[in-house]
Amino acid sequence: MSSQNNLERLKKLNPDLEIKSIEAGSFKKYGRIIKDQRLKKIEKHLSSETEIPESGNVYQADLDFFSDSELKKEIEKDYYGEMPVEIGYCNGKNSHLNGLEYHNGSEINIAVTDLILLLGEKKDIAEDGYNSENIETFYLKKGDIIELYGSSLHFAPCRADKKGFKCAVILLNETNFDLEFEDHNDPYLFAKNKWLLVHSEKTDLINKGAKSAINGKNIEVKI
Repeated sequence: MSSQNNLERLKKLNPDLEIKSIEAGSFKKYGRIIKDQRLKKIEKHLSSETEIPESGNVYQADLDFFSDSELKKEIEKDYYGEMPVEIGYCNGKNSHLNGLEYHNGSEINIAVTDLILLLGEKKDIAEDGYNSENIETFYLKKGDIIELYGSSLHFAPCRADKKGFKCAVILLNETNFDLEFEDHNDPYLFAKNKWLLVHSEKTDLINKGAKSAINGKNIEVKI
């Protein structure tokens, strides 16, 4: 099935969600589309060398395959002002919002398969948390490359079909690594350069110290 036909199918299955293309003007407040053939090398590697788990998601922050590569140096120079980065991935079968995170610094995503992103804005976090009614839904087709700004709330992608999704994730180095200090007074700081809000249904992350602070529905993308 073509990406366009799949998008139309998902729209019919999810009439309560306005699923948009990243070409839509409303995407511009969250990020930008990147056209860079060099990054296709990452898509190709993840397509053939990584698997989608039977259930849930798997995340790897940094791949040894790209650790000393010329491509990594080019990404650092051209997209991150010569700051060191990590090139990893998130694969899975997720279909729910579950949580929202943000980082200081942009995140580059490469859709290795078609996938869906649920996005919000950091400015909409209120004293009592974040209302999921503010979420916007975007469809990425295989091969799409985007940069999400540091002000954008996001989390693991949602699958666009039953097989699941694969997504490359490029971030500033050591993002999502374990914190070194315990005396933080920010309730949302969950890992290095990772601020996280979760829905009350996401008890596994709450048990690990994540703040239950997403109000409203735990949005589900029906497939």
